[in-house]
Amino acid sequence: MSTSFRALGLAVSALGLIHLPAMAQTKVTNEGISPTEIVLGSHQDLSGPIKGWGVPVANGLKMAAEEINAAGGIQGRKIRLIVEDSGYDPKRAVLASQKLIERDKIFAMIGPMGSPTVLAAQDILFDAGVLQLFPLTAAEFTYRFDPAKPQERLKFNNLLPYVESTRAALKYMIDAKGFKKPCIMHQDDEYGKSVLDGFSHQLEAMKVAAASVTSYKRGASDFSAQVAKMKADGCDLVVLGTVIRETIGAMGEAKKLGWDVTFLGATPTNVLEVPALGKDIVEGLYAAGNFEIPYEDTAKGKAKDWLANYKKQFGSEPNTQAIIGYNAMMTFAYYADKAGKDLSGAKMLEALEAGDTFQDIFGSPPTKFSKTNHLATTVTQVQQIRNGRWVLTKDSLSF
Repeated sequence: MSTSFRALGLAVSALGLIHLPAMAQTKVTNEGISPTEIVLGSHQDLSGPIKGWGVPVANGLKMAAEEINAAGGIQGRKIRLIVEDSGYDPKRAVLASQKLIERDKIFAMIGPMGSPTVLAAQDILFDAGVLQLFPLTAAEFTYRFDPAKPQERLKFNNLLPYVESTRAALKYMIDAKGFKKPCIMHQDDEYGKSVLDGFSHQLEAMKVAAASVTSYKRGASDFSAQVAKMKADGCDLVVLGTVIRETIGAMGEAKKLGWDVTFLGATPTNVLEVPALGKDIVEGLYAAGNFEIPYEDTAKGKAKDWLANYKKQFGSEPNTQAIIGYNAMMTFAYYADKAGKDLSGAKMLEALEAGDTFQDIFGSPPTKFSKTNHLATTVTQVQQIRNGRWVLTKDSLSF
């Protein structure tokens, strides 16, 4: 062989090696599938600091699985759901995931709870070829994937991302209400940073300067310094990268100071617990949201029936998290049915990426994925607490 042909051959081989990662096939498990059953797993906080969220999510998942099974299952297969308690501890989430993979042989992880817990455990799933579907965190790592890393294709999310939803809601508030001096108070962690990013990116796009930026450590209960600073800085709109207790605490501190300012919460504030616990303190709060929260006396059709059935089955009022858990399982069932009678991991992945649209019973924006986009939607609503209830202010927003 001549030197030139040998050199050409080496060059072609090297080129092939360069492109191998992008062309490599995603390994997807076929474990957990039998002629009669599909085994699914989830890890939730059932005993820790956010068990008030984890328990309803688990209830919603179970309720949906029971409905699906009562109707004959998915292409004749019944769902067997195994829920493990993470206690909102990343180490326990890792152990739970290992148990679900190695002992229970799950086909997919459905609706796992929390940013730190999901992040700690997700690589274990991907290494085993297990799909991670619709986790209860809107963090970017749950849907953004590198095409050169084929196992990352196994992640899909149907929640509103913090960055995009904060941008859409903030844009609406500034455009519609004419605020001139927006500011932000955010939790000093990955969640809070995502809200801060949305706030900063949108203000930059609109050429508006932030009047004040302040943060607090997760678990803090005193927000007097942060609120006093924002008041002194002359803020007319306060964006809250908070959860339940911190939202109420910040707004309560403003009321103590006699500071009449408008508050806009990120999506985790758009839950029933905020008006239920905050009462008069949180009246007037705006928040970014995904779907209009149904109430038993105003809901209609299937959503009204669902509320009554949940209360009857679990002896408690359903909340937003219960709806999200229910939707996670129903979304799985829709795409598993699309995958066909001969269900496999590869066919499930193909069905998810095919572009078919799932619509839930609660009026959420339609869920739709593709080969390049594993985030269902960025369409945002703004809601406001009026007379103790969340009321839709504006829907179909984007930034």
